[in-house]
Amino acid sequence: MHRAIALALCLGLAACGSRDAPLASLEVAEPGAFSAALSPDGRQAVIGSLRHGGSLWELDTDQRRFNWNHRAGESTPITVVAFAPGGDAVMTASHDTLVLWDTASGGAITYFTAPAKVNAIALGPGGRLALLGLSDDTAVLFDARKGGIRRVFAHEGRVRSVALDADARLALSGSEDRSARLWDVASGAQLQRWQHDADVRLVALAPDGSRALSVSKYDRAVVWDTLSGRELGALPAFRARVTRGETWTAAAFSADGTRLLTGTTDRRVQLWELPALERRAQWEMPRRAEWKRSGAYILAVGFGAAEGACLSVSADGFVHRLRLTP
Repeated sequence: MHRAIALALCLGLAACGSRDAPLASLEVAEPGAFSAALSPDGRQAVIGSLRHGGSLWELDTDQRRFNWNHRAGESTPITVVAFAPGGDAVMTASHDTLVLWDTASGGAITYFTAPAKVNAIALGPGGRLALLGLSDDTAVLFDARKGGIRRVFAHEGRVRSVALDADARLALSGSEDRSARLWDVASGAQLQRWQHDADVRLVALAPDGSRALSVSKYDRAVVWDTLSGRELGALPAFRARVTRGETWTAAAFSADGTRLLTGTTDRRVQLWELPALERRAQWEMPRRAEWKRSGAYILAVGFGAAEGACLSVSADGFVHRLRLTP
């Protein structure tokens, strides 16, 4: 059963200085989650639970709306999830199986076997196309309605993260070959290649495709201009190498591309103003159990429907509501 948890649960956060606590937290997966995504309008969340399969949550009412599993009578370990830009479709993945869901009815639209193990998904408008990051060293553009690969974007290592702009004109992929690459979806041409010193574990694209983020494991988190390919700057904590084991794990650009929200392995969520990369706010998420030193890293971040509202989902199974301090 879920429960709303007030700010008072965030014991010990008063000592965190500039790190604010969430306004409130909603339990969506006990004891935690494999995966999570927030709809672009901030009104829904899809969760892949450690024990109970997938679920779609309405965040306006704090209610679980649908339970989603890939086979009847089982709790599927759903390890990757993604919303379409309009929030009208969700894709879930478990190893090499894919299901496309209608968020209005809760029904399954299509079911496919993926070409290889799925590490990441980005959906295009209406859930018609899916960009899949695969363990066979490729990102592929997959027809989510009819099945089949439309285009292949090749790397030299497993593809760990992918992103599409809102119109699915641009595709971004991050790989264990230490590169992030920007692709033209229509032609398949590589438009930019950004090299890091370690595996690229996280990428994000602004909805209008003007800016990209690439994060390398234990290396740098860099914001790029997608047209020129030039570096706009690195997030401050990554100007020097970070402590081993700490990195950014989630990111989302605002609709107008002027803000960037990030989440980390140490439970921080930060809001950055672009292009200056000035930190405007920082929050620290509570743990399910204060004595437990791991398992609360950030799975997803997003912007809420109300002005100044932000959201995060932590791996210990909570959606957190955040607000900018006036």
